[in-house]
Amino acid sequence: MSMPLGKRMVAELIGTFWLVLGGCGSAVLAASFPSGTTMVGIGLVGVSIAFGLTVLTMAFAIGHISGCHLNPAVSLGLVVGGRFPARELLPYIVAQVIGAIAAAALIYLIASGKAGFELSSGLASNGYGEHSPQGYSLAAGFASEVVMTAMFILIIMGATDPRAPAGFAPIAIGLALTLIHLISIPVTNTSVNPARSTGPALLVGGWAIQQLWLFWVAPLIGAVIGGAVYRGVFGAAKT
Repeated sequence: MSMPLGKRMVAELIGTFWLVLGGCGSAVLAASFPSGTTMVGIGLVGVSIAFGLTVLTMAFAIGHISGCHLNPAVSLGLVVGGRFPARELLPYIVAQVIGAIAAAALIYLIASGKAGFELSSGLASNGYGEHSPQGYSLAAGFASEVVMTAMFILIIMGATDPRAPAGFAPIAIGLALTLIHLISIPVTNTSVNPARSTGPALLVGGWAIQQLWLFWVAPLIGAVIGGAVYRGVFGAAKT
């Protein structure tokens, strides 16, 4: 890419900030409301759409600047797939994690402005076992995160392949992330993104930190699988 690495890192920081603010923020602030209020929460479907919209909007906003990875797993998958230089992987991950932490801190600041808010509610953290939204096991969570991330990378690489129809990649990628959340929110609260998991976990602490390893290991494994499969089966069309 012609844009200097520093500017691309800023774009990734801002983009990941938006992803966590829009996705996790909708889960914390708007997913549900107490009975008797005049407002209706957006629920699982609404949160899923919110995550998809963050990627779709940022892909149009910064895709031409940084590639709009917003996710360490995406960056790694693109390295494995031959689309992104390995020497820039760590700077991208650092920027993404900082953006996620900043967004989680803002969500906490806003959410704590309401009486009765408790950080122990999870701040949209990812979890398994007793911290899974529907009580899914570690094995189920691991399988879900690996497969969902692998499919996400395949879709990203296919949609951004120079052989694909031009201009539609953000829509395909945003809808893919929406679908992934519709499937896996009940299992792990959906990560497929180690940065997205790290931001809330650092603030919640305790169990969220203890279980954070899964939401780095599984998505990164899935990213390697997705990038390797696309490159090996369909060819690494380089940009």
